[in-house]
Amino acid sequence: MTQNEKAAAAKKRKHAIMIVLLVVLFILFIAPFILVLINVFKDQADITANPLALVGEHGFTTKNFPEAMEKMDFFNVFKNSLLITTLATILTIIVSAMASFVIVRNGKWKACSILFALMIASMVIPFQVLMVPLVSVYGGVFGILNSRLTLILMHTGFSVSMATFMFHGAIHSNIPLELEEAALIDGCSRWQTFWKIVFPLLKPTVATVAIIDAMAFWNDYLLPSLVLTDKEIYTIPIATQAFYGTYSTDIGLVMAALLLAMLPILILYLFLQKYIVAGVTAGAVKG
Repeated sequence: MTQNEKAAAAKKRKHAIMIVLLVVLFILFIAPFILVLINVFKDQADITANPLALVGEHGFTTKNFPEAMEKMDFFNVFKNSLLITTLATILTIIVSAMASFVIVRNGKWKACSILFALMIASMVIPFQVLMVPLVSVYGGVFGILNSRLTLILMHTGFSVSMATFMFHGAIHSNIPLELEEAALIDGCSRWQTFWKIVFPLLKPTVATVAIIDAMAFWNDYLLPSLVLTDKEIYTIPIATQAFYGTYSTDIGLVMAALLLAMLPILILYLFLQKYIVAGVTAGAVKG
């Protein structure tokens, strides 16, 4: 066997090992979702008896969905989650994109450098460190908890740093200053230049930030559980508490609620997936 043949054989082995590892990782990641799909169409007894069976002894059933929707007041909590997630995501994108533009184009200003450094530093602070002071100040002092608006602003505040970091890289690396100078010469103001020239070129990063933050806001349990106490403004993750009793839990209803909760985000991801890789790598290489 020649040296080239040995190298080709070694490359094939590495490729095969990589494929096997990826398949194993895929199975590990997809297994919980498959279990939900299998068990959501069974009753409680069949799930308890054999959760891995494709069909239970009592057959196929769809009763878990209407019961789960009624018990968790699905349409109301879905409306709350959709409103909070949509507004918080839009606010995060707008604020962070504008902040990044100012920071990048005024990089010589010391204030911009300090602000950007503080935003990057804030990303390493765990939320658990802040949650007790958060509740004490906003609840005990200002008394503004238990409000959708408060939760939206908190979500926005906690996510702006990461989004700004991503937009900063995209603007710095992929948007030439000459485009903005040409727009200014043609009579555009700075405000018009940003919205008509810069922002449309940030579409991949906007899609990436949107899916990352929307998933985080939609699935968040800890912050809404601290802020919201009125059942009328519960989000979907908090509403799933209704299925957990002191002495028993109806797993079938839990599975139905989980599937109903994940479908909107799954659909959003399928629509935006083509922009995800482009957005993540937008600021990685200077072109």
